[in-house]
Amino acid sequence: MTPPRASDTRTPPLPAQEPAPPEPRETHRAAAPAPVPLPEAEGPRDAVTRLRAHGCWYPSADPDGTEAAFICDRGGVPQLWAGPVDGEGVRLLDSSPDPVKEVSWSPDGRWIAYTTAPGGGEHSRVLCVRPDGTGRRLLAGADPDTSAYLGCWARDGSAVAVTLAAPAASRARRDGLWQPSDPAPAHWTARDGRATLLGTTAHAPGPGGTPAARTGAGLSAYLIDPDGLASPVLLATEPDAPTLRVCDLTADGRLALLRRGPRGRREAVVRRVVDTATTFTLPVADGDQWIGRFSPDGRTLWLRSDAGREYAALFAVALDAGGTALGTRVVAERADSDLDLLTLAHDGRTAVLAWNVRGASELDVVETSARPGAPDTTGPPRPVPLPHEVVTRITAAGAGRLLLALSGSQRRPGVWWAHEGVSLLRTPWSARDEDTVPPGRPPVRPVLTRLTARDGLPLGGWYYRAPGRASHEPAPCVVHLHGGPEDQERPVFDPLYHELLGRGLDVFAPDVRGSGGHGRSFVDADLGTGRFAALDDVADCAAHAVTAGPADPTRLAVMGRSYGGYLTFASLVWHPELFRTGVAVCGMSDLLTFFAGTEPWIAESAAHKYGHPERDRELLRTLSPMSRIDALRAPLLAVHGEHDTNVPPGESEQFVRAARERGVPAELLVLRDEGHDFLRAENRRLFRRAAGDWMERHLRPF
Repeated sequence: MTPPRASDTRTPPLPAQEPAPPEPRETHRAAAPAPVPLPEAEGPRDAVTRLRAHGCWYPSADPDGTEAAFICDRGGVPQLWAGPVDGEGVRLLDSSPDPVKEVSWSPDGRWIAYTTAPGGGEHSRVLCVRPDGTGRRLLAGADPDTSAYLGCWARDGSAVAVTLAAPAASRARRDGLWQPSDPAPAHWTARDGRATLLGTTAHAPGPGGTPAARTGAGLSAYLIDPDGLASPVLLATEPDAPTLRVCDLTADGRLALLRRGPRGRREAVVRRVVDTATTFTLPVADGDQWIGRFSPDGRTLWLRSDAGREYAALFAVALDAGGTALGTRVVAERADSDLDLLTLAHDGRTAVLAWNVRGASELDVVETSARPGAPDTTGPPRPVPLPHEVVTRITAAGAGRLLLALSGSQRRPGVWWAHEGVSLLRTPWSARDEDTVPPGRPPVRPVLTRLTARDGLPLGGWYYRAPGRASHEPAPCVVHLHGGPEDQERPVFDPLYHELLGRGLDVFAPDVRGSGGHGRSFVDADLGTGRFAALDDVADCAAHAVTAGPADPTRLAVMGRSYGGYLTFASLVWHPELFRTGVAVCGMSDLLTFFAGTEPWIAESAAHKYGHPERDRELLRTLSPMSRIDALRAPLLAVHGEHDTNVPPGESEQFVRAARERGVPAELLVLRDEGHDFLRAENRRLFRRAAGDWMERHLRPF
């Protein structure tokens, strides 16, 4: 795509409520990356399945929808594969051991762009490869001090959008506190303003031996020609930004749709490419990063947003030629359900909507019609029956065809395809349902259960009953807490749960306050001092597992990953009499050391959720499990990935060390070549076995 010249487009005035932002400082701009050719790394055309039950997810189709690129872990690590939608002949396109995270096939069919995590860590880079596995090249993220994130393609396939985190710069530590790069707004503590970049990572000593720190210089989004023939085009620069993703471009390249902002305060931004002027903003929901799409003529913007609402809905925004909004309205909504995923089909006029209904998915197809000068409208929804509970991704696949990634309590993640409104068909290369688990041990379908917290807030979760146990027989039970905290417990197959169930342990997986899928008020209910109530929620959920499970009150355990790991640490010291043991995975044990050690953009988002590490320092100290370590009584297993930069391994190390100093049995399992997510098959198996052995040993009858 050739960027327009300043003389090609007349800049219309911006609305009064949307003043043009100041020109970004040059020091905050990440240098434009240059494509770097790499050795060929395609694999065999005829793949050998090493995993008996593998998963396939994140599909992206070629222009005519006959082939799909996707992520598959059949070789033991998530890798890039491609093959016919209705045939067996899949091929491995990159045999590198670096896990693949996202995939996007170019609209002209010439390239497949994808994101990898070098060494399994949290830093990422963007590559591209031709559909036959040749021409592999690195587009962005070659510098190990940077991260690159994949955005959308230009509509003609000539360029792909990439966001680059600038190399870190050093700053000094004064008076024991890391200094923010800019002052926070005076009203920040009311949590209605923008967060300030606070996160740092200690590295080499600064002047005079003072520990220095690394802080991000901002995020910059570029359009990059994968052929390397055209210079990169700067689309946007955000100093001290937590997130920035290019979600769509108009067909003529005039306008870009960006998603930016910290957790709980995301927003959609429309910018003109010619002068980077912002013409429209609207708050959008957390969750899926692909928040919307322009209509074929660029005069309507479809958005998944919860602006001024409890639940996300489909918004239509009418735009003039310069990108200024002429009107905004809701065109599809449900009273008690979030719009989870939004996709525009190949014709640009058919919207595919996935609704989150108490954790499960319901799929609608709606036709849109344009009216000059006004937002589009939609026709009546056409429901599409789903063979499994949860849709994780939807993508257009040629005229009248869709690809969906599905998961459920009875199956591994897989890819299904269909013409719009027709029953879905499983792709031949996705794992069969009967191969989900070894013979003789069928997967357990969970039961949705509801309860009320001690302060009256409705809660809920999924209860998994160990097979072979009488319905009235008390059982040892693991209360498992998800991450986020904005994640949601959904009825998808979890090998960890299956491991625990196979050992005769029940699992109760609740959504405590702060979880997604239950409305904006529920997500925000744990902000600031509300986190104390979230800790009480864990105890209330454990009590419910006893009364409604039924779980054995003398054999309860708590376990969780990421934020759930924090809740595990915290529950063991806030409710030491309740749980006999715990397993904390990649959890924060001290919110202050977490802020000092995490990635800068993560720190900025986390400040909104947890508190400001300077202005709310005492609150964070009080909420930190390390502040109550003397109350710990139960033995603990901590698990961490060695390359985790979201929650550094020191968070687990310091808690385990302190527990041992107090005579409490505690062990630490560090998984090699893993980051915040465990992606390698051998490490996942080791983790599940270690967690299962630990739980089984400590939940035996007295």
